[in-house]
Amino acid sequence: KDGQVDILIGTHRVVSKDIEFKNLGLLIIDEEQKFGVKTKDKLKEMKVNVDVLTLSATPIPRTLHFSLMGARDLSIIATPPPNRQPVTTELHTFNETIIRDAVSYELKRGGQVFFVHNRVSDIESIANIIYKLVPDCRITIAHGQMEGHQLEKAMLKFVEGEYDVLVSTNIIESGLDIPNANTIIINQAHMFGLSDLHQMRGRVGRSNKKAYCYLLTQPTSVLTADSRKRLAALEEFTELGDGFKVAMRDLDIRGAGNLLGAEQSGFINDLGYETYHKILDDAVQELKETEFKELFASELAEKAKLIVQDCVIETDLEILIPDSYVANISERLGLYSRLDSIKDEEQLEKISLELKDRFGALPPPVVELINTVRLRWLGEKLGFEKLSLKNERLRAYFISNNDAYFKSEVFGKILAYIQQNPRQCKIKDQVGKAMMVIENIKHVDQAIELLNHMHVFEFKSSKEISSK
Repeated sequence: KDGQVDILIGTHRVVSKDIEFKNLGLLIIDEEQKFGVKTKDKLKEMKVNVDVLTLSATPIPRTLHFSLMGARDLSIIATPPPNRQPVTTELHTFNETIIRDAVSYELKRGGQVFFVHNRVSDIESIANIIYKLVPDCRITIAHGQMEGHQLEKAMLKFVEGEYDVLVSTNIIESGLDIPNANTIIINQAHMFGLSDLHQMRGRVGRSNKKAYCYLLTQPTSVLTADSRKRLAALEEFTELGDGFKVAMRDLDIRGAGNLLGAEQSGFINDLGYETYHKILDDAVQELKETEFKELFASELAEKAKLIVQDCVIETDLEILIPDSYVANISERLGLYSRLDSIKDEEQLEKISLELKDRFGALPPPVVELINTVRLRWLGEKLGFEKLSLKNERLRAYFISNNDAYFKSEVFGKILAYIQQNPRQCKIKDQVGKAMMVIENIKHVDQAIELLNHMHVFEFKSSKEISSK
């Protein structure tokens, strides 16, 4: 409260009413998936405009959705520590032979084993089964209903290597770093969420040794469809840094939740994320144009200036983000998506500077890609449904079935420009569709310069031209 402490590290106790901050500037939430919406909102309400950094190996669907829709910035740390190996993940029904072989193999190479069983009532029975299967192993038990000092004692002895197998509930899923434990067996894996399974799998493979994760379930024929999808995702995404892919699959399975409420997941009804997002955008736009048109008057006025809402660009030029420039595939796809959604020059400049800062000088294909965004904006302003730049020739296809457009000032400027430059520009008809053809356009920036000139063109009479 007095500002004598610079950094405060705590649990969700810091959201209590009796905790006050003098000048809170940065809030870091680790293991974000463990916090509820109300707790996170309380943390953010401590001070207006506080910078918030949330960290999670597997963000919950609602948080991930906020990032994907642009409400939050998203960064992915996909580079693992040196010498780490992916965890081999196998799915089996409960099988004593599998358990015996997995435990015996790990003990032979001098390692330790986690066995996760999330029911305290029969956790000792599971420990006895393991002891009968592998009589030489030293076993201890840990769960949340134990006295604090007993639990701490059991965990410390396991860390120090006095026990070979730790039979526990899912309390081990975060905060443990035991490099010598490189096999984890998760019983009744279908009863856990995708995030929990990924977190528990992350307890092994924390050294340069090969690690193994065994998921034990009921026969797949009796599992629900969602359970099968979760387990399939764990088997599919085993590479280091795959936490984001796991979270994306969780978003697909569980849905994005309530954006304005407390539900952190919710069904998308098999629409798929992209379709769901498009429907959501359309619904928001409809509300802007009807019930809330007074609030968004300036935005709607700006949009009304556009004759077409989207202009398609086709070209044989190399316009892309090379993998030699941005190696990570998901990062490249994310950048393409961001470029596609940009609507003004300020945002475009911002992403250009970001690319230079993160990846170095822009290679020519990226420069052309950024210029293509500008070309599309010009096409929308001039009323072109499609712009095709191929074989050094620009074809601009006019909007169809719109008589008002052909009587507009914009079309008048285009006609005037064509009349003044008859050798360069021609209007043609292709299967009942009007288009303008412009020769000798080799680069995107040339097309931008020409269309920009056309957009601001003022008609000059032959007398005005001859007088100059």
